[in-house]
Amino acid sequence: MYLKHIAFSGGDPRELQEIFDHVPGVIETAIGCVVAPEGDEVAAVRLGYNPKKMDLSMLMDILFAIVSPHSPDGQGHARGREYRAGVWYEEEEDEPHLEFYMHFLQNRGKPPAATGASLTLNDPLEHPKAIRPIHAKALRHQGFTSAPDEAQHYYQKHPGAESDIDFDALKGLGF
Repeated sequence: MYLKHIAFSGGDPRELQEIFDHVPGVIETAIGCVVAPEGDEVAAVRLGYNPKKMDLSMLMDILFAIVSPHSPDGQGHARGREYRAGVWYEEEEDEPHLEFYMHFLQNRGKPPAATGASLTLNDPLEHPKAIRPIHAKALRHQGFTSAPDEAQHYYQKHPGAESDIDFDALKGLGF
C-alpha cells in the first residue's frame, strides 16, 4: 500500500495523535519532533496515510478544527514556540496544495456582508485590524525524530489522563 506522510503541530502532540489514530485512511501515527527550517524543533505528530482513502485537505480540516491557526505559540496547556501550529511536509509535490490551503485558511470567514442590492457593507478587507492573523505555517521540515515507544499512544495507555480535548465528544462525531 502506498503511504504519504505529513506532520502536524499545534499544542500537545499526544492529543493530536489520539485524534488522528481514529481517522479513516490514517494508517500510522508517531509523535516526536520535526526540525523546522530555522533549525529549532517543534513537537508534532507524523501521519502515514493512504491518499486513496483520505485527502490531505480533509486531514488539514481536522487539524484546524482542533488547533487554532490564530494562536502564535501553542494552545491549551502546551505553550511555547515548540508547540506552534504548523503543517510540515516531506514531499515537494505537497507544497502547492498546502500553499493553496493556507491561503484559503487565511481568507476563510472574511466574506463581505452584502445587501439584497448587492451592496457591500462593512467589508472586513477594508479594516486590516479586524482580520485575525494566521500564525500557522506550512513548511518543509528538515527531519523527524520519533519519541520513545513509551511516549507513543499516550491516551490509549492512560485512558483517564487529563486533556484539553473532549475525546468522548469527538467519538460522537465518528472519530
